[in-house]
Amino acid sequence: MTSPFRMLMISAMYENGGNTTHRFLDGHPELYVYPFESQLGTRHVSDYMSSLFPVKYRWPVFLLDVDPEQDYHDIIDEECRVRARTPHVSKFRNADFDFSDDARQRAYEAYVSDLGRSRAANVEAFFRATFDVWTDCKKTGKESVYVGYSPIIAVDGDKILADIPDAHVLHIVRNPWSAYADTKKRPVPMSLDRYITTWNFCQHAALLYRKKFPARFHVVRIEDVLDNSERTLGKICEAIDVSPADSLNHVSWNGEELDEVYPWGTIRKAKPEANRATAEELDGSEVEEIRLRTWQYLDEFDYADFV
Repeated sequence: MTSPFRMLMISAMYENGGNTTHRFLDGHPELYVYPFESQLGTRHVSDYMSSLFPVKYRWPVFLLDVDPEQDYHDIIDEECRVRARTPHVSKFRNADFDFSDDARQRAYEAYVSDLGRSRAANVEAFFRATFDVWTDCKKTGKESVYVGYSPIIAVDGDKILADIPDAHVLHIVRNPWSAYADTKKRPVPMSLDRYITTWNFCQHAALLYRKKFPARFHVVRIEDVLDNSERTLGKICEAIDVSPADSLNHVSWNGEELDEVYPWGTIRKAKPEANRATAEELDGSEVEEIRLRTWQYLDEFDYADFV
């Protein structure tokens, strides 16, 4: 008999510090921290938000008339599968990762055979199977909560909490100026209006679900994580019934401390001064346009005087 499935799903708008927070939680002795973005979405996600957000980042939808093998292949999980199957083209190719996607599929199907087939069971099987076959994952034997990260998944927060009774969602928000300055560095960046519209949508969903599920949906500023990660994330650990740990003081991969978050995220240095310097890369017109477009959230998150 397996223990109850306990889960913490991290959410964050792009360049808002989700990967950074994920790396701060890595190495915690009581957490199974997914190695990359846990892109659980499937191509079957189709709703009014589908034009705003890539389906790989959404809470999955599974077809009724298929089998566990098809369910497994429908989960996109791009970062992990590229690293496992074609490591030479993965941005994580220099990270040691002894893992077989085929072995995980076999373990996944065995779990579904035991749990039954449903969205909740499929997600549980996916996470449990991952850590069963990740052979060089550094485990303590004390792990009790599975941690995933999928950008913008806060928009599906109600579905996550309804499906998995022992799940929590942690949404990370970053000041919109630093966030937009970092997204401008992408090869094909979003326009300012598209980016800020999406940023606003994510914050609306997060604040709504925090009001609806105050004990299980948590919202944290990345600025507070960067200022004191042990204190800020220690409160989240207490909320999910695990102990704070010294590991919360630094970012890491599989328990090994990292000098910078990249390539897991665009925030290279997890430092408050680097975050503020990023915001200062914008010109005056961009600063004021972002201020105008995000006015309803600046006081809510104490960002009115950030720049």
